[in-house]
This record gives sequence, structure tokens and C-alpha cells, in this order.
Amino acid sequence: MIPRYSRPDMVDIWSPEAKFRIWFEIEAHACDALAELGVIPKEAAKTIWEKGNAATFDVARIDEIEAVTKHDVIAFLTHLAEIVGPDARFVHQGMTSSDVLDTCFNVQLVNATDLLLADMDKLLAAIKRRAFEHKETVCIGRSHGIHAEPVTFGLKMAEAYAEFDRSRTRLINARAEIATCAISGAVGTFANIDPRVEEHVAKAMGLTAEPVSTQVIPRDRHAMYFATLGVIASSIERVATEIRHLQRTEVLEAEEYFSPGQKGSSAMPHKRNPVLTENLTGLSRLVRMAVTPAMENVALWHERDISHSSVERMIGPDTTVTLDFALARLTGVIEKLMIYPERMMGNMDRLGGLVHSQRILLALTQAGSSREDAYRLVQRNAMKVWDSYQVSGDSSVDFLTELLADEDVRKYLSEVEIRDNFDLGYHTKNVDVIFKRVFGES
Repeated sequence: MIPRYSRPDMVDIWSPEAKFRIWFEIEAHACDALAELGVIPKEAAKTIWEKGNAATFDVARIDEIEAVTKHDVIAFLTHLAEIVGPDARFVHQGMTSSDVLDTCFNVQLVNATDLLLADMDKLLAAIKRRAFEHKETVCIGRSHGIHAEPVTFGLKMAEAYAEFDRSRTRLINARAEIATCAISGAVGTFANIDPRVEEHVAKAMGLTAEPVSTQVIPRDRHAMYFATLGVIASSIERVATEIRHLQRTEVLEAEEYFSPGQKGSSAMPHKRNPVLTENLTGLSRLVRMAVTPAMENVALWHERDISHSSVERMIGPDTTVTLDFALARLTGVIEKLMIYPERMMGNMDRLGGLVHSQRILLALTQAGSSREDAYRLVQRNAMKVWDSYQVSGDSSVDFLTELLADEDVRKYLSEVEIRDNFDLGYHTKNVDVIFKRVFGES
């Protein structure tokens, strides 16, 4: 988590000040419940709230205490006692450190997720706008990196929209799964604290009570959460990689916005590099880096150990901060992406009409040819175009012309029938159907 790839709102969630404020709220809400149950005096609970709310927790002081105690929660409670006074003896009654740490971590993840969901909404809006803008912008579809058949750039955007919409649903589910609270005491048995305290704290913090928490909240929840973030990162990389390919000089069908005064290379003044999408590729790798450690955190010893703790202190902030930045950056890339329809058509035409080969194949079979013979007839004419293209980079041989001159083809298809199978509109006739599936009737 470095400033270069961080945005303030997400960073604030993980600040020591925010963490200690959440710790205090957990303890204070627990005191409220304990007071209602008659375990501690109501005036003590009131004093804890009043003095804690009025205080600014001194991070340096807590660190100073922890340097002696070697225990972060005890250091915080000691500092809180300095603020609250004698009534602080009622704080943390029947609780254990994990009750505070795990509940706080989940609150932070929930808060981070709310920012990520807002990021995704902005990204989806940007993708949708560009999808409709280029709904009918025809370009070549590629399989294995090779020209296949025509698609539209709008369909590329629709595919991205559907993918991120699925991820948004996953993220909502991951938020629900991570939004649990544990105030169950040592080894999770509620021996020293009433389960109603947990229910009160959960409700007050916008969480649900963990059904069974040993001494920690089960880490399968966190594994699923970070796996979801990893999938979102992979979707970011997929779109970024597509843009990077489309910006290659030999393709140049789309390009990252290049602002006035921007420089592409310290050595070569002509360069306009896809630096933002390359950056997104790298950031996506960092987000996915958290997935395996999160999975390994599931297998803790018995009712509790802290082998997960050091991992989560890093992957919690690092992963959410990085993904927040990446989603915002991708939104900016999509919003400003330069699209070149003429270049798309030019690239498609470079193979002299080969994009229509399947239609001719199907037409021949419909006219009575076996599929094997039809494939052979189409391929032998297509290879003439390919051979010409390999020599010059632009085909001087026209696929339509070759087919019209092929006597074996003409035994099955007339000139009109052959020409009718070279209509680009044929390939885009169902774009509206796909758009309605993705975007509804809008």
C-alpha cells in the first residue's frame, strides 16, 4: 500500500485512528449490553461512552504501551483506561482479544466493500455508455489472436459489462458473508459473557452474530472474500489486456487517451504506450497475490492461533486499497478510450473478405455439397488470400473474386448467391438480442 496506488477514502478505513475508534465502539456497545443485563453499572457504561467519544486516541501512546506489553489490545485498553478512569475496569468484561480484532476487521472489510461497490457502479456506467456508443461499430473478432468473424466494439463492451455485473453480485454476497461479529469470549463458549451481548454489538455495528466462532471468526469467510476480490482483479486484467492488444501499432483499433504534454518514452519521442492498462495488469496480480494466503488462513490450530494475523494485517488494507485504485483507473481508461472505427474496417479488409468463409461453407452444404468437400473448396481459395497477405501485409488476392472463378464452387452457387454471403450486416443482426440480455430493455 503506497501513495502512488492509493486513494484517501480507502486508506482512511485502514488507518490506526479508524481502527482504534472501531475497537472503542465494540467495547462500548458491549458495555451497553452488559449494563442492560445488570452485569456492570449503567452509569459506568454511560461514562465510557462519553469519555471515549470525546477523546482522540493517541496512536503514539498506544504504540509506547505495546512496546512493553507486546500485546496490541492490552495496549489499547490501557490507554482507554487512562482516558476513562476507574470505570474502565468494566471494559472488556468476559471478552477476549479476538472478539475485538475479528469484529473490527470485518467492519473494516464491510466499509471497504461499500467503497468497492461504488467503484464498480461507476465502472459499469462507463462501460455501458461506451457499449451503446459503439453498438454498431463493426470490428474483427479474433480467436487465437487471428482474424475470425466480425463483431462490434459495443459487444466487447457488453461482454465486459456482463462480467463486472456478475462480479458485483459476487461482491455483494462476499460482503454479506464477511459481515459477522464475534463476542463469545475465550474459545467461543460464552462462558464469561452472555450471548445477548454479541447480538447487541452485532446489531449496533451493522453485522450479524457469528453462529459459532471458536475463539475466532471462521476464516473460510475471509477466504471467499479475498477470492472474490481476486476474480474482480482478473476481470480488470482481461479488459486491460484486450485494450493493450488493440493499441499495438499493427492493430491500433483503440488507444488509451494521450493527454497534451504527455510523454511516452524518455528515449523515443514518438512513443504512445498503453501504460495505464499495463499498470492495471500489474495491480491485478497484486490483488490475486492475497488469495492463496487467505485460503491458507482457514486451517488454524484448534480453537485459535494467530498464524492468520500477520497475513490479514497486510492483505486487508493492501488488497482493498489496490483494487479500489485499479477500479477507478479502469473507469478512467474506459471513459477516455480512443476508438478508431475506420482502422477497424481497414484491418478487417486486409484479409480480402476471408471473414465470410464460414457463410460460404454453410451455403455450399445447403446447396448439396458434403461438408468435407465444401471445407476443401473454401479453404483452397482462402489459402490463396493468406499466401498473398503473408507477402505484402495486405492481400492483393480477393476472396470473392477467387470464389467466383472457381468452377467447382460455381457448380453449387450462382454469382448472386456467392455475393449475398458477403454481407457484414449478417454478422451483427443479433446485436440487439445480446444487448437486451445484458442491459435489459434500456
